[in-house]
Amino acid sequence: MKITKIEDKDKISFMELLLLADEDLKMIEKYLYRGEMFALYDGGLKSICVVTQESDDVCELKNIATYEKWHGNGYGSKLLDHIFSHYKGRYVTMLVGTGDVPWILQFYQKNGFRISHRIKDFFTDNYGQPMYDDGVQLVDMVYLSKIL
Repeated sequence: MKITKIEDKDKISFMELLLLADEDLKMIEKYLYRGEMFALYDGGLKSICVVTQESDDVCELKNIATYEKWHGNGYGSKLLDHIFSHYKGRYVTMLVGTGDVPWILQFYQKNGFRISHRIKDFFTDNYGQPMYDDGVQLVDMVYLSKIL
């Protein structure tokens, strides 16, 4: 298994995988080039993430995606472990915002995040079309935080 930092010129080539976690290209473009991207390979690309600086002591996990056929194999958690180590000492807190979907919230909580706050109507106010995950329409953004 290998985790690699992706240079800006190469980030666009990972759009197919990024779109699995955030279905709106315009939203991805807002953070893609101001963030750092990491890719996890294990006999091929398995998982990817983008982390942005939000303040001197806070970073945000803007996108993490694993190809669906590889869900449940620990690739997302291994990628999170890598970025936790990478950013420890550089930032105090890592945030992540997501839809109010039980399996996603459980994934983040299993990896040390705790629910912080919500932004009411985030998905309905910021996306041009309704967003769904597991058949549930996403409305509020749930923020979780982790002390690094």
